[in-house]
Amino acid sequence: MTVSVSDHPLIRHKLTLLRDERTGCREFRELCGEISMLLAYEATRDLMLEKTRVRTPLMETTGEILPQKDVALVAILRSGLVMVEGILRLIPTARVGHIGIYRDPATLKPVEYYAKLPPDIAERRTFLLDPMLATGGSTVRGIDILKKKGARQITAAAIIAAPEGLKVVESAHPDVRIVLAALDQRLNDHGYILPGLGDAGDRMYGTK
Repeated sequence: MTVSVSDHPLIRHKLTLLRDERTGCREFRELCGEISMLLAYEATRDLMLEKTRVRTPLMETTGEILPQKDVALVAILRSGLVMVEGILRLIPTARVGHIGIYRDPATLKPVEYYAKLPPDIAERRTFLLDPMLATGGSTVRGIDILKKKGARQITAAAIIAAPEGLKVVESAHPDVRIVLAALDQRLNDHGYILPGLGDAGDRMYGTK
């Protein structure tokens, strides 16, 4: 499994603001979107392009564009939605899917309750989006669902991850690439990432 952790100064700066307990809901969402956009810039370096002809105000020339059926963004609900919003600013032609998974507070195991994906997902590069890769259970379940629907080129993108979760994903899906803004220290006894940033969904939407 290939794991890439960004060392971009802008990501490191914004991540520090994101971790701060004083950061409010609105700013938290904005920071998540901005970090996601920067992560997408790194994660899409190897996208294939097609040649096309374009006319400038002065002459005709050759350019390159993304194929029409190239990218699918799949958010793990609910906090993955804010990552989709950030990446769509860069790739507005991407198709968007949603997977509903929550972590049972007693067992820490993932429970699936919803899945709606682009019908042509097998033909697209797929990015599975969830700000927190903690125990790894939700990411593994999300990848399971994508593969059952035919997705072949899958990248999982998260803002922060724990080493324990990475090991779980690597064991289940060693062929999936993972892109992170930060790899943190460990999980606590309740399955939260340390030092982490708390519960991403609650901090985005002001819930508990």
